[in-house]
Amino acid sequence: MTSSDAELRARASAIERALASSEPHLDPAVLAQAREDLSAVRRRLALGVGHTVVALVGGTGSGKSSLFNAISGLSFADVGALRPTTQQAAACVWGEAATGLLDFLDIDPARRIQRESELDGTDEGDLNGLVLLDMPDHDSVQESHHRQVDRLLPLVDVLLWVVDPQKYADHALHSKYLAALSDRADAMIVLINQVDTVPTGAAEVIESSMRELLDAGGLPEVPVILTSTVTDEGVGAVRERLATVVAEPSMAARTAQAELRAIAHRLAPHLGSAPSQPPAEIGAVAARDLTRASGLAPAAASLRAGARRLTVSQPPAPQPPARGTVEAVRSRAVRQAQHGLPQRWQDSLATAMSSTARLHRALEEDLASVTPPSLRLPRPRRTRLAGGVLAIAGLILGLVVGIAALAGAQLPPALALGAAALVVVGGVLALAGHRWLGREADRLVRDYERRMRDVIDDAVSTHLLRPAGDVLARHEELRSALHP
Repeated sequence: MTSSDAELRARASAIERALASSEPHLDPAVLAQAREDLSAVRRRLALGVGHTVVALVGGTGSGKSSLFNAISGLSFADVGALRPTTQQAAACVWGEAATGLLDFLDIDPARRIQRESELDGTDEGDLNGLVLLDMPDHDSVQESHHRQVDRLLPLVDVLLWVVDPQKYADHALHSKYLAALSDRADAMIVLINQVDTVPTGAAEVIESSMRELLDAGGLPEVPVILTSTVTDEGVGAVRERLATVVAEPSMAARTAQAELRAIAHRLAPHLGSAPSQPPAEIGAVAARDLTRASGLAPAAASLRAGARRLTVSQPPAPQPPARGTVEAVRSRAVRQAQHGLPQRWQDSLATAMSSTARLHRALEEDLASVTPPSLRLPRPRRTRLAGGVLAIAGLILGLVVGIAALAGAQLPPALALGAAALVVVGGVLALAGHRWLGREADRLVRDYERRMRDVIDDAVSTHLLRPAGDVLARHEELRSALHP
C-alpha cells in the first residue's frame, strides 16, 4: 500500500467514524447520501490507488502491441504478421503487483506480466507503479473487441492513442473517441507510430496536420509524439512522459481526493463554522456570573468582619442565584455555544445542556450542602482576650499608682514598672491574638469561598459545559475529518 493509498484510506475512515458520531445531529437524508458517496470512494480505494493505469489504444495495424513491447522491453504482446490485431487486453505491471486492480479491469491472468525482477535492479524504478495495457483494436470488425475498449476506457488513468501515418485522420477515431473524451485532454497523448515508413520530412507534416485536427476537436493541449519501434524513435520520450505521470498521484488517487472534497463540500451547509468560543470560556463566564449572583463576595466579607468581633455572630450564608438569573445565564451560554452552527446542531446543543429548572435545583442543593465555617476560633480569641485583660489590668494598676502618688503615698517604684509592663505585654498579646484571629478567619473564609466556587463550577460543568463539549467535540471531529 502506498503512502497516498494509506492517507486516503485513513481520511475515509476518519470521515466514516465522524459521520457515525454525528448521526444524531445531521439530516438523515444528508447522512445517507454522504455514506453512499463515501462507500463509493472506499470501493475505489479497495482497488488501490498506488498504480497508474495507462492504455495503448488504436486501430488495426497501428502498431500498439509493438509499442507495448518496446516500452516494456519485453516481447509479450501479440504482434501479428498477416492481420495484426489484439484479441484481448494485455497488462504489464511495474513494481508492486496489482492483482485486485487487474481483476477489476477483467484482464485475463494469462495476459498479465510483472515487469521488474532482480535482474532489472533500479533500471525500471522510475516507472514503479505503472500498469500498461495493450487494448484491443477500437476499429475491429469483432463487436467484442470495441466493447472491451468502451468498457475499459473510463477506468484508465492515461490514454496513449496510437495512430499510423496512413489513418491518423480517421473520422471514427476523432468523432467517436477523441472528441467525446475532450474532458480528459490532460490524460491523453497521441503517438504517431511507424514514422520510419514515411519519406523524410513527411512525418513533420503529418504531425502538424494531426495537431490541427486535435485543435479543431477541442484538444489543443494533447501532446503528439512521433514513434517508431524499428528505429526506437520517440520510445524514450514516451517512457519519460510515463515516468512523469507515475511520479504524480494516480488518477484514481486524484479522483478519490476529489470525491472526498466533494463530500466535504456537500456537507458544509449542514456543518457550519467552528464555534467562536470554546466551551471552557463559555463555562468560565457562566460560573463567574452565577457566583456573583449568589452573593458569595458580600457573604465572605461579612464572615471576615464577623470573625473579628468580640461576640461571635454567624452571618447568613450565600443564597442560590434567583431562577431568573439562572435562566439568563443558561440562555446566554446556549447561544454562545450555538453560534455559527446549523439548526440541527443548535437543537442538539439546547437539548444536551440541562434545563433552567434542573440547573437551578442543582445549585440550590449543592450550595446548601456547603457548611459555612465556624467563627468561634477559641485559641486566638482567648489569646486576644488574655492580652486585653493584661493590658486593662496594667492600666488600672498604673491608675492606682498615679492616684497614690498624687495623694502623697509612697509606693514601691516596681509597681509603676509592673503596670507599664502589663500594658505593653497585654497590648502585644492582644494585637497578636487579633492578627492570629484575622489570619485564621481569612483561611477559613478562603476555604469556604473555594468550596462554594467549586460547587458552582461543578454545576456549570455538569449541566452546561460537558454536555455542550460533547456535542461540539463531535462537530469538531467531523469538521476536522472533512477538512484535514
